[in-house]
Amino acid sequence: MTAGSRDGAPLDGVLPIDKPPGMTSHDVVAAVRRSLGGVRTGHAGTLDPFATGLLLVLVGRATKSQRQLMELPKRYETVAQLGALSSSGDTEGEITHTGRIPPESAQLPTGEVRQRPPIYSAVKIEGERAYRRARRGEQLEMPERTVTIHRFVERWREQAVPGEPPRAGYEIECGSGTYVRSLVADLGDAYCLQLRRTAIGPFDVRDAVEPPERGEPWSAPGLIALERALELVEGFLASTHPSGGA
Repeated sequence: MTAGSRDGAPLDGVLPIDKPPGMTSHDVVAAVRRSLGGVRTGHAGTLDPFATGLLLVLVGRATKSQRQLMELPKRYETVAQLGALSSSGDTEGEITHTGRIPPESAQLPTGEVRQRPPIYSAVKIEGERAYRRARRGEQLEMPERTVTIHRFVERWREQAVPGEPPRAGYEIECGSGTYVRSLVADLGDAYCLQLRRTAIGPFDVRDAVEPPERGEPWSAPGLIALERALELVEGFLASTHPSGGA
């Protein structure tokens, strides 16, 4: 088999990967590229290193459809620690315990929402990733952006440790560019303990595969042919944005 091919045919398609914690999206893409012999690869939407779940790795000609795939809506499940703040919005930041608990009856935002990405994010500020500048101790003013929240519900709330502030589970469906860490932080006195992306448009994490092991031969299991992937996207968009009629 030649580099970037299967049985002599070029590899072109969308590869749903279930990203484990600790790996960056770049790490996953690089692992796929190495295991497929250097074929051109990319991805359709970054996941933070601490997050898990669906990462769409684009192989071969599918990289030319990156923008179209990145614009698809996404679904997340997150577990939040209440009664505390994090400088990064997650477990990797400096934690401040406040004891103030966001009310269960609070109305969660939907529709168009203004938010600021976390300073520990991949957003570029003057040509450099924000998280790199933040790690140097620079004070950053992150630019606001408008994002779309289709659905935001609290699924459960419980005390993991008696006498300690509770945790809560949320399910979120949102448009491209949304930072779930910022959504949770904007609840007031809350930060993300766990974050998992469960769907991107028509693609579901239940159909994803683990990233390849370093140095192991791999045949890209689960690769969705480019034409089939674009058909799935077209069908999904048609079902969510049906054309008007009598």
